[in-house]
Amino acid sequence: MAIEYAYRVRDADPQTWVFWVHASTATRFEESYRTIATSLRLPGLNEPNVDVLGMVYGWLSDENRGRWTMIVDNADDCDVMFEPWDGGTHRGTAVASADRSLSEFLPVSLNGSIVVTSRNQEVVSRIQVHKEDILEVRPMEVDVAKELLLKKVKKGGGKSGADDIVHLVTQLDCMPLAISQAAAYIDQCAPRMTVSRYIEILKKNDNERDRLLQKDIRDSRRDRQASNSIIITWHVTFTHLRQIRDSAARLLALMCLFDREAIPEYLLRGRYMEAQDSATDFEDDIAALRGYDLIGIGVSGDLFDMHRLVQLSTQKWLEMREELVGWQERYIDTMDAVFPTGDYANWVTCQALFPHIVVLQLHGVSSVQHRQVWAKVLYNGSWYAWQRGQYIQAENMVRSSLAVRQEILGHEDAETLGSTEMVGLVLQDQGRYAEAEEMHRRALAGRVKVLGPDHPHTLTSVSNLALVLRYQGKYSEAEELNRRALAGRVKVLGPDHPDTLTSVSNLALVLRYQGKYAEAEEMNWRALAGRVKVLGPDHPHTLTSVSNMALVLGDQGKYAEAEEMNWRALAGSEKVLGPDHPDTLTSVYCLADLLSATQHFHEALSLYERAVEGYRRVLGPEHPTTVACQTHQAALKERI
Repeated sequence: MAIEYAYRVRDADPQTWVFWVHASTATRFEESYRTIATSLRLPGLNEPNVDVLGMVYGWLSDENRGRWTMIVDNADDCDVMFEPWDGGTHRGTAVASADRSLSEFLPVSLNGSIVVTSRNQEVVSRIQVHKEDILEVRPMEVDVAKELLLKKVKKGGGKSGADDIVHLVTQLDCMPLAISQAAAYIDQCAPRMTVSRYIEILKKNDNERDRLLQKDIRDSRRDRQASNSIIITWHVTFTHLRQIRDSAARLLALMCLFDREAIPEYLLRGRYMEAQDSATDFEDDIAALRGYDLIGIGVSGDLFDMHRLVQLSTQKWLEMREELVGWQERYIDTMDAVFPTGDYANWVTCQALFPHIVVLQLHGVSSVQHRQVWAKVLYNGSWYAWQRGQYIQAENMVRSSLAVRQEILGHEDAETLGSTEMVGLVLQDQGRYAEAEEMHRRALAGRVKVLGPDHPHTLTSVSNLALVLRYQGKYSEAEELNRRALAGRVKVLGPDHPDTLTSVSNLALVLRYQGKYAEAEEMNWRALAGRVKVLGPDHPHTLTSVSNMALVLGDQGKYAEAEEMNWRALAGSEKVLGPDHPDTLTSVYCLADLLSATQHFHEALSLYERAVEGYRRVLGPEHPTTVACQTHQAALKERI
């Protein structure tokens, strides 16, 4: 069912590549590009938050890269292909004109060609192609469908009469996937199963199957009757599978809850069995599911894929039998066990599992215990999305987490206050400062009451409130809170703790904004030296200190040192965070300001343009940072 994303064409030019891109979701599109980059061994790929889309687009657009063909599969959703992409979140239409859509990352080269498969006429019409290049794939003719069935059925097809074969493919609407699954069933059950026997099974008055067909399990992008064909064949197979190998059916029940592509093996082994089934062989269960054409091998041997209609049908079958909630709870427990916090050290793990966290949002459960676990996993997911600059996605997740925690635990529980604070952080980075301040004050008040004024979490709330006050120009209050957080952290955590160094850095910034440059420089050097020692020179927080140091040096006219620091911060951010992360764009913006101050106008203007374009794409055109950067850009244009 699954095809490798990238492979060389055999017996062809050694530089000929074929790339397979899954376009069913924006996240899968990016993952496909990441696999392409891996196949091509593009440098810098393993750095967190690298601009994979731009990297692959640039490489394949180069005419010197040899010949290639790209298959963009399942491009059925206009929102996925044409709405703006910010690294994990579809933004609203207000910024659509400013952002780049995934369709804009389809490379253009005289040496390359692209094949797009879609069930959506609107998608086809919006991709700029010549009319003669559009090939409409109509339903399979009966004669071709017969050939497919006979080719697939290796054991039980030869003895079947021609009328039976025609009858079966007609009943299955000549749909290739339905025919393949019927053939797999016949083949697995041969010699006792034949085409004629399979027709008899389909004709039986199966009330359970009829109820399943009445469920709302249609795929709007597929023909209604074709969906029925899949459900009919799937039902026969799944019912039989439960009778002969229940463990394989249980494995399918768990798999259907993941994102349907790139399901890791380690999330399945040992997680779908009951205690008494400990002797069940995972490989045998996988082989059974593959034998019935229910799953396929993904981009590597330890990843599995599932067709969307098989996934949907399995979920609805479980729902109909009142088993869905139990499997959803098991899925939530699985993700809770493997998905870590969004801390920088966990980014590689989070990145691989994040599509399955996005899907988890759709799984609602009723038990108090599992709703709390669900809220915890979504909180960790929002933490990661926030760190990666995916603010809309992060806000959706953390608000869901907050609602559940408030309902179950109350407004002053420590976990509820954690979600409250995360909402504030996400709002803050979207430029919604008044809303963010309200959330931070709520979190601080709750933590002072529940944990006390000197608890590390309380001091974090003090620090975050100071940060949003600084963004609003309330420097005196921000300085007071930063000094309070710093003194508390030195006392409780010690002078070299990363949180203490964050307070040092934040205090340096607010001092700078008040024109206290000498004290700000001293504090920045302290923060930078500490972070290099504790976190390393390439940690995002260390790079923030480098960038802040450049600012205060520039304020004092130390332009050569400031420029050196700026370039260092920019190079590090591009390497660690990627070229479109908000922190990287801030480095670009600050460097543009510095070069403008030193009258390197044309170089500064180029950097302003890059920063403005990036801010508009990532933060939106109305974000305060975007507006400020545009203002500086416009002023420089008038000056030169």
